[in-house]
Amino acid sequence: MCNLVNIARTVGSNRIVPTFAVPYPLGNPQASAEEQWKMRMHRVERAVQALQTDVQEQTLFAVER
Repeated sequence: MCNLVNIARTVGSNRIVPTFAVPYPLGNPQASAEEQWKMRMHRVERAVQALQTDVQEQTLFAVER
């Protein structure tokens, strides 16, 4: 599955937090409910950190897979 990192870079987004996939940004339908919850919490925490970070150029905030 693909995510929107390349599109975000193309349109000039300054803070980019990768997701799992376009149809499932905050979850993996093949994972257990507990694993999905952990993924969601991690992505949301990372997004909040990204919003709190001063950036001067496009920045990709890496996440664990």
